[in-house]
Amino acid sequence: MKKEFQFEICTNGVESCIAAQEGGANRVELCAGIPEGGTTPSYGEIKVARRLLTTTRMHVIIRPRGGDFLYTPLEVERMEEDINMCRELGVDGVVIGCLKTDGAIDMEQCHRLVDAAKGMSITFHRAFDRCNNPYKALDQLIELGIDRVLTSGQQPTAEQGIPLLKELQEQANGKITILAGCGVNENNIRKIQEQSGVSEFHFSARTQVKSRMEYINSDVYMGDSRADESTLMYTSAERVRATIHQLGNIIL
Repeated sequence: MKKEFQFEICTNGVESCIAAQEGGANRVELCAGIPEGGTTPSYGEIKVARRLLTTTRMHVIIRPRGGDFLYTPLEVERMEEDINMCRELGVDGVVIGCLKTDGAIDMEQCHRLVDAAKGMSITFHRAFDRCNNPYKALDQLIELGIDRVLTSGQQPTAEQGIPLLKELQEQANGKITILAGCGVNENNIRKIQEQSGVSEFHFSARTQVKSRMEYINSDVYMGDSRADESTLMYTSAERVRATIHQLGNIIL
């Protein structure tokens, strides 16, 4: 089965990487700042995860901040340095994406990052879902030599984006891989696969874990006051297995 489908887990730390590997994932995308849509993790996070991932490939998101995907020259320089760091640490691939003010792919900035990542696998992240023309953007990513594009079909979830995912899969025609992500889980992965024809999937399979703190000052917040800071989120090996299992008897 794993020769037919590829399963990538969006991991928020070393613990989630270990769970993804135990659950049978083909690779992880290691991120910090999940509430912001994913930002570049720390040197220490990458180094320890690289050591512990022995059977699962490791990709790292290269994104210096949350918000939009319009980057200054200094931000691009930092991203190049982060890519160099990933190479030194033995990372298998990186995840990138830059846009222009009008929502088009920033080919110049993306060329710089692709050049920095030569020899590594390259994924274009969900900046694609903010593009003004997904069909033109896909052709541009093929021109750049990008290996895959992570997309929800320009909808809030991949399930809602099935119509565009199907069109992109047909347009890609083996020149680039369509990686369906956002809201993919054990309850909808089969529907997404059967209706779109996509064979690579990106999901987090996270579960809630209560903090082990015995005392919490509920009047003080470290971030958004609406967030539940007494609950942690980690990838579950069981949920990874369960989601993969849903495609177990499909033959491409």
